[in-house]
Amino acid sequence: MRLTHPSGDEPIDLSTVDLFDPAVHAKGDPHAVWLAMRTHEPVHWQQVRPGLGFWSVTTHADVATVLRDHTAFTSEHGTLLNLLGRKDPAGGRQLPATDPPRHTRMRSPIRRALAGGVVAEHRATIREEVHGLLTRVVDGEPFDFAALTDQLPMAVMGTLMGLPRDTWAHLTRLTAQAVAPDDPDLVGPGGAQATLDRAHRELFASLHEALTRREDTGTTDLVDALRAVGVEDGEPLGAAEIVANCYSLLLGANVTTPQVPNAALVELTASGTYADWADHPDLLDGGIEEALRWSSPASHFIRYATRDVRLGETTIGKGEAVAAWLGSANRDATVFPDPFTFDIRRDAGRHLALGVGPHYCLGHALVRTTLEEFFAELFLQFSHFEAAGEPAHLHSNFINGIKHLPVVGTRRIPGNTSASGCR
Repeated sequence: MRLTHPSGDEPIDLSTVDLFDPAVHAKGDPHAVWLAMRTHEPVHWQQVRPGLGFWSVTTHADVATVLRDHTAFTSEHGTLLNLLGRKDPAGGRQLPATDPPRHTRMRSPIRRALAGGVVAEHRATIREEVHGLLTRVVDGEPFDFAALTDQLPMAVMGTLMGLPRDTWAHLTRLTAQAVAPDDPDLVGPGGAQATLDRAHRELFASLHEALTRREDTGTTDLVDALRAVGVEDGEPLGAAEIVANCYSLLLGANVTTPQVPNAALVELTASGTYADWADHPDLLDGGIEEALRWSSPASHFIRYATRDVRLGETTIGKGEAVAAWLGSANRDATVFPDPFTFDIRRDAGRHLALGVGPHYCLGHALVRTTLEEFFAELFLQFSHFEAAGEPAHLHSNFINGIKHLPVVGTRRIPGNTSASGCR
């Protein structure tokens, strides 16, 4: 999605806005639309076709309310716009599409593993993978930064799931098709729906095959954590549920991780502030939180009202779909002053890029660890970047994605350790 800086004076007719259309997010100006909604109609109804529509909530407070209150807004009927009007087959079986208390019982052992031993045990591996990715960049020659960051999630999750390295590239493309089946670079024969269905089938088949022939490495990984999950009365997850949740974790990583450095680098090169962040290692963690706010990789999550619910001046009817736009919440000026400025010195701790409430990103510690290692190594190896062309944006109403980002990087002179403090 284009990361624009709207003024509020843009001529926006909310009655004609179509946030369902993936092309609007790639070529339009959703940030201007969301600003108009926050100002004039923070809870807005969009009719997609006769008998089918959804509410958009756009303020930080309303988005947080919808995501926090699982008793009023359920996840079990579908969590993405591409399932609008259809029952989610993963409802009650896959973590993102399951409500408490079952969700809590499924989540707890995985959360403990991700927050502790597994991530710490693999930090050195993450660092090694990041170093290898960035070392291959040729000094002073144009390259596609987005193509490089696309490899980052599988380098991490592939390792943590024990997936064979020769499957990583294929799984990366399949997850991209699963979240952006309308994109011209990803759509296959039969159109977007056929691409989505095929991607889901191949992802589940590939993961099932990879997990059944995985080798014991002697270390605890995410699959071991899933196998240890006891959901109800001590009954473990079945093989299909383990694969479904591996899919969910893999998708979450591929959605979030690459888009944060992509979006940050666009702004750092445009504003000439790359060196400022690189030369201030004490701002690494805070800058990453700002980069998460700025990028808001997951643009929305859908919930369905379990009863009539009042939000502000609007009543949402029982059974109606609600799109909670995280990208809008993270530009809410009542929470983030001067929200259309990327400021590494901002206190961005209240951002919703990783969600909030029961479905707060399960892999948040892993995401932050990966970004810490990536930005630290980026600042260590490169002193400067400049644009070598225009970014190309993903056709998706779910992912705030940059699919091509041509840049030229300047490597640091050997012996220059001005950014070494990032370690």
